[in-house]
Amino acid sequence: MKKSYEKLLANNKNWVTEQLVLDPQYFEKLSQGQTPEYLWIGCSDSRVPANTITGTDPGEMFVHRNIANMVVHSDMNMLSVLSYAVEVLKVKHIIVCGHYGCGGVLAAMGNQQIGLIDNWLRHIKDVYRYHHKELDAIENKEQRARRFVEVNVMEQVNDLGKTSIVQNAWKNKQPLHIHGWVYDLNDGIIKDLEVTFTCTKDLHKVYHLD
Repeated sequence: MKKSYEKLLANNKNWVTEQLVLDPQYFEKLSQGQTPEYLWIGCSDSRVPANTITGTDPGEMFVHRNIANMVVHSDMNMLSVLSYAVEVLKVKHIIVCGHYGCGGVLAAMGNQQIGLIDNWLRHIKDVYRYHHKELDAIENKEQRARRFVEVNVMEQVNDLGKTSIVQNAWKNKQPLHIHGWVYDLNDGIIKDLEVTFTCTKDLHKVYHLD
């Protein structure tokens, strides 16, 4: 068991050596600060590493991850990341990326009581309720789950637009786009759901903040 985690430290040393061979000033430059253009809100699933699947380097993408890539209006962790990314780092794009086969989404489709996570899954179940007519009409369970992943991402894009953080950025003419993507574990391809919010007008008027 000890060797299992010690290999991570060994891997780190090897990685440092490799980076210094490529660029002797790599870490010196990296330590000067970050100016990422993107905020990634993704799932905690270990199979969906943001930098790896997008080919981005350290410093290029600010990342927040939770179960099923949720944007919950009372989640201070997510809101703090969002606030820093938008107001301080001035990111230009926020990407909500779900993935097919998401365990959180699959659990939310069922009725089994799991434990503490049930409280988190309730937010995902709310999304199912909003779209239950479309989802219930899909007889194939796997296809229904895939569509559920997609509509969940769409709702999270919408929920980001509802926040005062994003709306204030738009009000101040800050260039900020919100995108919804889904990653397919079967082939490694990211699907753009083509749901992009760029201003308050993309939201229902009941959510507009003065």
